[in-house]
Amino acid sequence: MPGGARGIWDIFCQVIDNYGDLGVSWRLAAQLARRGHPVRLWVDDASALAWMAPGGCDGVTTHALGQADQDFVPGDVVIEAFGCAVPPAVVGAIARANRARAAEGGRGAISWIDLEYLSAESWVARSHGLASPVHGGAEAGIRKWFFFPGFTDDTGGLLREPDLMAERARFDRAAWLAQRGIAWHGEPIATLFCYEPPHLAELLQALARAPVLLLVAAGRATAAVRAALAGSGSAGEAAGPGRTVFLPFVPQGEFDRVLWCGDCNFVRGEDSLVRALWAGVPFVWQPYPQEDAVLGAKLAALLDWLAAPESLRGFHRVWNGLEPGSLPAGLALNPPEAWRECVARARARALAQDDLVSRLLRFVAKNR
Repeated sequence: MPGGARGIWDIFCQVIDNYGDLGVSWRLAAQLARRGHPVRLWVDDASALAWMAPGGCDGVTTHALGQADQDFVPGDVVIEAFGCAVPPAVVGAIARANRARAAEGGRGAISWIDLEYLSAESWVARSHGLASPVHGGAEAGIRKWFFFPGFTDDTGGLLREPDLMAERARFDRAAWLAQRGIAWHGEPIATLFCYEPPHLAELLQALARAPVLLLVAAGRATAAVRAALAGSGSAGEAAGPGRTVFLPFVPQGEFDRVLWCGDCNFVRGEDSLVRALWAGVPFVWQPYPQEDAVLGAKLAALLDWLAAPESLRGFHRVWNGLEPGSLPAGLALNPPEAWRECVARARARALAQDDLVSRLLRFVAKNR
């Protein structure tokens, strides 16, 4: 195991049943490394990085979560990503290292950060930056800090690479599609990255009647679409003027470009929500399925922050099964101008703010 040299960041992540947590953790690690901060990423299942980040990233090393044992020596910052509680040995190591640093004098305490999930709900700003001190036992005196990503200045912000918008502006979707052998004749493009939305079959039926190219992400979205097509007795590709293309697993940067191809993007979870915002075209979000009240509150808060028109709010409610009725699929296959304007304004507001890594670096420097 690498030594605990000053400046090293330790990020702990546990893959639950999707790859969103690992995806965000990797983006964070890569952005920190590119700003000169070595990162050790501790994860219980790193297999998805083979397609998510096939080239790796200079400055980021990956380690098995279970190897953070009694010999663990922390760097300067320890991050628990999305509820991945660090092993007890790590907490003890933080306490010992802090006592040693205090005895030496001069070196700041190790920052222990609880990186939480993204939400636009109002309580996020109230909770962001709070400290949770340990009052008893051998770890007494050390503090964990809550860091909440968010959409406003009083939160932790959103992940965004420094050069992302310049790359977005230079993107040529016709060339990108041609390079991947995807025939495109100028028709509208929709992308689909979803769980198993209740109205998926309705969307596919509408697609079959419209000249739309649908790009379906690999994995759970592809499985959901194939199941829906099988249930309708359709093969999909030949059912009408609309066409469906199933994509392979792609690296994170390529996934961004998939969204840049879209005239409307269906996304799920948190990482792709942020990437859809940076894409700057209308999107429909499916939060991770939880109890209805939780899902509904998160969705409503996002739509409020977007200042979404009622047609976009209603589409989201039906798409997520929060409201009965038929899906007005035509709206997504040919998004109205009000949807475009709303996303453009929201993106401009987000771009006017610092990104998450910049805020995190300042937060750590301030609270050591």
